[in-house]
Amino acid sequence: MLKSLTVTNFALIDKAYIEFVPGLNILTGETGAGKSILIDALSIIVGGRASADSIRSGADHFRIEAVFDIANLTSIKDIVEEQGITLEEDGTLILTRRLTKHSKNSIHINGCQTTVTTLRKIGEKLVDMHGQHENQALLRPEVHLALTDTFAPEISPKLEEYQHAYRKWHKTKAELASLTQDSRERLQREEMLSWQTQEIATANLTVDEEAKLESQITILANAEKITNAVSRSYMLLSQGNKGFSGVVACLADIKRDLEMAVRYDTAINAQLAVVTEALYQLEETMGELRDYRENIDFNPARLAKLEERLDVIHKLKKKYGATVEDILAYYEQATAELATITNFDERLSQLEQAEASLASEVAKLAEVLTSLRQTAGQEMAWQISAHLADLGMPKAKFLVDVNQSQHYTANGADDVVFLFSANLGEEPKLLQKIASGGELSRIALAIKTVCSEREETPTMVFDEVDAGIGGQTAQKIAEKIAGIAVADKQVLCITHLPQIAAMADCHIYIAKVIEEERTMTRVTILTPDSQRTELARMASGEITQLSRDNAAQMLEMAKIKKANWKNKAQA
Repeated sequence: MLKSLTVTNFALIDKAYIEFVPGLNILTGETGAGKSILIDALSIIVGGRASADSIRSGADHFRIEAVFDIANLTSIKDIVEEQGITLEEDGTLILTRRLTKHSKNSIHINGCQTTVTTLRKIGEKLVDMHGQHENQALLRPEVHLALTDTFAPEISPKLEEYQHAYRKWHKTKAELASLTQDSRERLQREEMLSWQTQEIATANLTVDEEAKLESQITILANAEKITNAVSRSYMLLSQGNKGFSGVVACLADIKRDLEMAVRYDTAINAQLAVVTEALYQLEETMGELRDYRENIDFNPARLAKLEERLDVIHKLKKKYGATVEDILAYYEQATAELATITNFDERLSQLEQAEASLASEVAKLAEVLTSLRQTAGQEMAWQISAHLADLGMPKAKFLVDVNQSQHYTANGADDVVFLFSANLGEEPKLLQKIASGGELSRIALAIKTVCSEREETPTMVFDEVDAGIGGQTAQKIAEKIAGIAVADKQVLCITHLPQIAAMADCHIYIAKVIEEERTMTRVTILTPDSQRTELARMASGEITQLSRDNAAQMLEMAKIKKANWKNKAQA
């Protein structure tokens, strides 16, 4: 349920804060005062399109905040938690949206930044907007199907069962079509994959082989330089150069001298230890250099062989991947595809059997859906026709036509259309071809009245659904809208009819004023006395004692009717 709406710098509104109540919230005021502006703001805060053109003149941004109570709405809680948004313990959900002149959009839900997509996903579960645009939506056949499915709760689980089977069938059909493509192309693919896998398999690659080859080739290609450097190093350690003794021999002399000196002064024991350790390490290193020099490979043939092997790897990388790992991954993929092609006949037979079985299952489930929809359509049409009679169309005939086609979609195989006839003796025809604007408004209200109890959306908005209607029909529309509000729904309704306004549980008055040479919209929650005054204005245009008495009578009658409805609902 919507608890409050705060609007700042939006169109004519500089600042407005409105608290809403459960039941029927009525918005009235002169034409152009800004009633629809508030509904536009509500639409934006639940994910509607926002434009910088809506920013109030002189401001650099607009900000809209809506507070909802979702304590008893499990489906919305699940969506909110999926998005990682923390809920308040009392079920409070706060939506905030800010848009700057540069179209920078900032959206938060309970303080968590989010996207328009998430806002819209949550918003469509919170508020059902109903106005002239939504009336036009009734002309689309896909809406007819959705409304019929919503009407009967037993359709939803069967539709899910059908859609599960349909997805499996659709996937199997696609795989079968892919498998049975042109045989020449398949044979060419098989030949190419066979050659590629053979080429990679013959290479017998290992993951770390390339690095090892490059290291070995570097050593062999520079064997002469390495040998000269190692030989010179060994000679300097062992024999010395240009009349000087080798490093090892000199270090041995130093060791002997220090050993003699330490007999007389142990203070140089540490230095002797260092020299001794260095001598042992250099002697060991000298031996290792000698062995390395004697074993180094000068084999040009081995170098050529290693370079040839590396060239094989480089050629494979150009064809199958940037690394050896990529080549091996492609090999696995190509081998699997080749196995599928090789086992074509067996796989084809399996898929054909699976496709036939799934097609049969989809057809049976589609028939179940058709039967359920036809039953639901009959009951729905009967109830809507009854409401249309209450709304001043006693001879109107409304039908839900459900026909099964041979074309299966994700929603079944049914073509569902609404048929309508306004007058006795006229054959019902497609709704979109014959319904006038006024008729469409009443049909939409009848549908909402019938479907409201089955919809989980807690808040419904009616934006001037009473256009072009008056007299007894206006009273009936008032009762329908109020009846929806009684049935555990919160309703927001913009109206120019006093019959509807009299049914309000909360009456909100919207006025356009001029302050400091600026036009502004002001929002006021009416008291019982000011509500009588507003109803008098709406009914007669002039506020007299007679019009106020008439307004008081309308309020009393509305109070009695609502009390009777509530008593019946509780019985």
